[in-house]
Amino acid sequence: MRLLALVAAAFLLTVFQAQAQIYEPYNGYDDFDGYGYDDPYSPYPPPLDYDPAPPYQEPLHDRRQPPTGRAKGTIEIVTSEHTLIYTTPWGEQFAYPIAVGREGKQWYGSTRVVSKRAHPEWRPTAGMRQKNPRLPAVVKPGPANPLGTRAIYLADGLLRIHGTNDPSSIGTNASSGCFRMYRQDVEELYEIVQPGTKVIVRR
Repeated sequence: MRLLALVAAAFLLTVFQAQAQIYEPYNGYDDFDGYGYDDPYSPYPPPLDYDPAPPYQEPLHDRRQPPTGRAKGTIEIVTSEHTLIYTTPWGEQFAYPIAVGREGKQWYGSTRVVSKRAHPEWRPTAGMRQKNPRLPAVVKPGPANPLGTRAIYLADGLLRIHGTNDPSSIGTNASSGCFRMYRQDVEELYEIVQPGTKVIVRR
């Protein structure tokens, strides 16, 4: 009798697991009218219900590039080409398309990665909130968050490499200096880059 009960319980568990919901990657970015980190004049919509860590099943793009002699363990951003190239400490290279700063908002030089955060909060600056009083003090993780699902913070405390809620901006001059990446790309880079990594930003 006890054996029969165990078999029945195992069968029911299998059925319930088979009916478990599978969450697809969030693809509703266009619903937010292009609101971005660097556009304080845009209307800010209320965030939708959001699973902060949905299973991401879409295969990542293969961004590996043949070695070109760049310094190992370095991120190089080529602003004019809207490209970020990371050379790992063991010499493997990954290249990603990015959005860069608008004219007059671009920065060039050397810095380094100081920290990383998954599902970051966004805190508009006092200047942004003064220009657009509708902005909240804090934007929690979700599809309306302009930093996307990952943020990599650079040493000056202002610039970031991060995701975006406006993927159509990738490949353009769209930000106030930060570097935006597609979701799957920033999630891949986040996993392989470490604090202390040198970052070189070129024209």
